[in-house]
Amino acid sequence: MNICAIGTGYVGLVTGSVFADLGNDVICTDKDVAKIEGLNKGRLPIYEPGLEEMVERNIQDGRLTFTTNVEDAVSRSEVIFICVGTPPLENGEPDLSQVKDAAHTIARALNRYKVIVNKSTVPVGTGEMVREIIEINRRNHVEFDVVSNPEFLREGSAIQDTLNPDRIIIGAPNQMVAMKILELYAPLERPMLITDVASAEIIKYASNAFLATKISFINAIANICEKAGADVVQVMKGMGYDQRIGAAFLQAGLGYGGSCFPKDTKALIHTSHRLGYDFTLLKMVEDINAQQVETFVSRLEGELGDGKDHTVAILGLAFKPNTDDLREARSLEIISKLLSSGVRIKTYDPIAMDKAKEIFPQIYFAENPYDAAENADAVVVVTEWNEFKLLNLERLKNAMSGNILFDGRNIYDPVRMRRMGFNYHCIGRAIPTEIDK
Repeated sequence: MNICAIGTGYVGLVTGSVFADLGNDVICTDKDVAKIEGLNKGRLPIYEPGLEEMVERNIQDGRLTFTTNVEDAVSRSEVIFICVGTPPLENGEPDLSQVKDAAHTIARALNRYKVIVNKSTVPVGTGEMVREIIEINRRNHVEFDVVSNPEFLREGSAIQDTLNPDRIIIGAPNQMVAMKILELYAPLERPMLITDVASAEIIKYASNAFLATKISFINAIANICEKAGADVVQVMKGMGYDQRIGAAFLQAGLGYGGSCFPKDTKALIHTSHRLGYDFTLLKMVEDINAQQVETFVSRLEGELGDGKDHTVAILGLAFKPNTDDLREARSLEIISKLLSSGVRIKTYDPIAMDKAKEIFPQIYFAENPYDAAENADAVVVVTEWNEFKLLNLERLKNAMSGNILFDGRNIYDPVRMRRMGFNYHCIGRAIPTEIDK
């Protein structure tokens, strides 16, 4: 098929590249001239394992092109994916201005029957809004349909998630258009659920809000474990073996971040309020998530003491491994709080340092974890990169001036860390007191 993806951010670029790799002719469009020029030269605006090679391969094969001429791309395509950003406004409501702009552009370029697919994460009712905008502003009286096809990509594994999704949701106004999108996804041979448009829109938010709830729940349990002398890792395992619960997203830590969970949780709370329902449970999920970093930093500052002349090494900046995304990353909040207390910061991340330099030009960006730990009073693990799991811990300790290590992702064995001489702190895991004796 001839496909147009409006927006070359995370979702648009991955979606367009994968569909091209499946044999379709794809035009990815964006109003950002610099971004399109970079893509045409092989420079990607995001880091995602396997994406650069996929883009290069499909450009060379002529199946993937990039342009700023959105109207021309729309007029040449059968299926148009709207993949623009929907960032939160101050009140938590998603900003749909880019979706509206895309709908107006499609209306101007509509020259024959087309299927318009909302791939962006949008609140319930957006499909109807897009349909109305196109219907009112179309220059040619030709038919079209609007479909909801939410994405469920995890940064760091987006290619794999697109090629092997748990499910494909197609929210369509009629069976005919549903079959059109089903045909597009047929090569993947994955479970597909056809629903109405409104249900598909809610499925996306409900899924992410539920996963955020699992994360906040296990973090609340971790707080209980610390007070009770229990081990949240063992509790998680015991819960996870129950097939009704599952182990995914039950890892205690610093809380959720990134571009989806914080935004989508706020959006569902806002949508619920708009519809007359007070989603108290989800509000508490947000509160617990916010408290995790507050408590973590407070514990760290307590170990450092009252003196101002402290250096802390932060290992990991991205909100999760295998991405350079800093949106709602726990590292930014931790660094900001420590800087405001007069703490000197040294940091290292395998991928995300260039972006972080734009936010914190005043801190030291190290060449490796050991460089970051050099003469540091404390080391804080924020992102669970595999590189950090495999550190030479003896070398790390010898580089430090102090021995405090705060493990925000529970990647180390508490007993081993204490035996090595670290003043080790983790989340929700009791450390036998006799180890310190």
